[in-house]
Amino acid sequence: METKMIWANLCSADLNRTTEFYTKLGFKENDNNTSPELTSLVFGNSRFVINFFRKERMEVSINGKVTDTQTSNEVIFSLSATSREEVDQWVENVKAAGGTIFSNPQNFEKGYTFGFADPDGHKFNVLYWPGM
Repeated sequence: METKMIWANLCSADLNRTTEFYTKLGFKENDNNTSPELTSLVFGNSRFVINFFRKERMEVSINGKVTDTQTSNEVIFSLSATSREEVDQWVENVKAAGGTIFSNPQNFEKGYTFGFADPDGHKFNVLYWPGM
């Protein structure tokens, strides 16, 4: 079997706020989004899609409860940067867009990274790794 595509589905308490946050960071809305129950965004050159659903809709889809991202987490998405300076610029952009920095910029082995959460608590790290 070969999978054509992979994407992520997460929850959002406020779809408009989620769209505004990520578009302020430079990500684009997914042109294929045709549902009022979600907002869908495209990340990076590979066009990785993350759909953000209302919590109630997600719980119906998974036949269960979703993680409370304010107190726990089950995934962290990693975004690549081209330089240490770009990582530092991400920090400023995330703050200006209303995100939360949970891990300040720091050296990590031969790289440089920091971590942030979106307004719903979904976690990302931005990493510069020479040669990546």
